[in-house]
Amino acid sequence: MNYEQPIIVGLDIGTTKIAAIAGRKNEYGKLEILGFGRANSNGVQHGMVLNIDQTIKAIQTALENCYASNPNLEINEVYVGIAGHHIKSLQTRGDIVRQVTDDEISQKEIDQLVSDQYKTYIPAGDQIIDVIPQEFTVDNFQNIPNPIGYSGVKVGANFHIITGDKNAIRNINRAVEKSGLNTKDLVLQPLASAAAVMCEHDLEAGVAIVDIGGGTTDLAVFYEGILKHTAVIPFGGENITNDIKTGLGVLKTQAEQMKVQFGSALSDEAKSNAFITIPGIRGMAPKEISVKNLANIIQARMSEIMDFVTYHLKQVGLDNRMLNGGIVLTGGGSQLKHLIQLTEYVTGLNARIGFPNEHLAAGHIEELAKPMYSTCIGLILKGYNVYENTNNKLNGDAKPLQDVKEEESVVEITNEEGISTIKVKKRKSLKGFMDSIKDGLIDLFKEEEDTRMQ
Repeated sequence: MNYEQPIIVGLDIGTTKIAAIAGRKNEYGKLEILGFGRANSNGVQHGMVLNIDQTIKAIQTALENCYASNPNLEINEVYVGIAGHHIKSLQTRGDIVRQVTDDEISQKEIDQLVSDQYKTYIPAGDQIIDVIPQEFTVDNFQNIPNPIGYSGVKVGANFHIITGDKNAIRNINRAVEKSGLNTKDLVLQPLASAAAVMCEHDLEAGVAIVDIGGGTTDLAVFYEGILKHTAVIPFGGENITNDIKTGLGVLKTQAEQMKVQFGSALSDEAKSNAFITIPGIRGMAPKEISVKNLANIIQARMSEIMDFVTYHLKQVGLDNRMLNGGIVLTGGGSQLKHLIQLTEYVTGLNARIGFPNEHLAAGHIEELAKPMYSTCIGLILKGYNVYENTNNKLNGDAKPLQDVKEEESVVEITNEEGISTIKVKKRKSLKGFMDSIKDGLIDLFKEEEDTRMQ
C-alpha cells in the first residue's frame, strides 16, 4: 500500500499580511504547494495580535483565498508562527541518572529529559513555547548530537528554552480558534524562516538567519550544527515606512510605495540629482522628494536593525567572523536595494538573500519563492518535522489517505479578471487530482503575469 503524506497547512499571522499555505511532501521529500491564500493584516502590531476581531477577519479572508485556489482542500489544523518582542530565550542544563545502565539510551529517555525542562522556573505571566535540545552528554563524553544507542549512567543536555507572554499566546490561539481552526502547534517564526531557507551546509558552516518582516525582525543563529540563539527585534519594514512618512511628510501609502519602488539602504548609492514627484493632497502643490533623502532615512533605520543583530551575535560570542555561512537575509524587507552591502558593512559578515525555494518541488508558483513567504513555508516544514518524529515513534503506523473517486470535476479559480475554469479529467488518486489543480493554478498565474506585463 502506498502511503500518502498528509497535507500540512502553515498560517503566518504577520503585521502586514496573513498567509495560509497548504503543502505536501512528494516522493523526493520536496514540498508541493496545493493551496495558497493571503490577506492584508490589520489587527497585528509588532508581530503581536492586538485586535482579535480584525485578525479573525483577515485569517478568514486568507483561508477563503486558499480554498479558491483549490476547492478540494479541507483545512482543520494549522501550524502557526509566533513572534513579538515579548519572546525571550534562555539556556538551561538538564541531566537524568538512568535506571538500567546496561541498556542503550532510548527515545523515551530523551523525551523525559525534554519534558523535565518544561518545569523550569520562568517569570509569572510567561509561558514556555518550545524546548530545543542542543548538544547531549553521556557520562564524560560531550558534544553528542544524538545520544540514542549510546550507553552510560548519566545522560544530560544543554537546552534552548523559548518563552512568550501568556496573553500574547492566548490572543493568537483565540484568533485561530474563532476562525474555525485548530492550532496544531505554535512555532517560533525565526525557526520557521530558518527551516525554509537553510540547508545542511548552512547548519554546519554557521549562519545567522535574519528575517525582516513588517513589524519585527526575527533572528536565529546556528553554529556547529546547533541552534545557539533566537531573538525577535521589535523593528521591521513598517518602522521604515513610518520614518519615511514622518521624515518626508507624506501619506503612509505613498511612503510604502516610495520605499518599495525607489528605496535604497545605502545613501551613497542613491543618485543625488534624482527626485520623486508626489501629487499634492487635495489641491496642494506637488512635492519634490530627493531619492538621496529617502535613502538616508531607510539607511538610518536599517543600520539600527543590523546593530541589534550584531548585539545579539556578541551576546553569544559569535560576532567576529565565527559564522562562515555569514548572514542570510529573508522576509519582505530583504528585498530592499543595497541591503546586502549595508548588512556586510554594519556586521562585518558576508550576507546573501535566502529564498524559500530550498525545499520546494519544481513547478511551484513563482510568487511563493519570494522571501516574504519564508515563514509560512517554514511552518509547513516544521509541521512535517513533528509528523515524522511522531511517526518514527509509532513505527510508521500511518494511515493511508482515502483515494478520490473517479469523476470529472470542474475547479473554478477566481482572479482579478473574473473566473477561470479548469477541467480535471478522471483521476484515480488524490495525488493525480492535486497535480491537475496545481497545473491549472500555474497556468492561471502565468495568465495573470502576462496581462500585467502588457
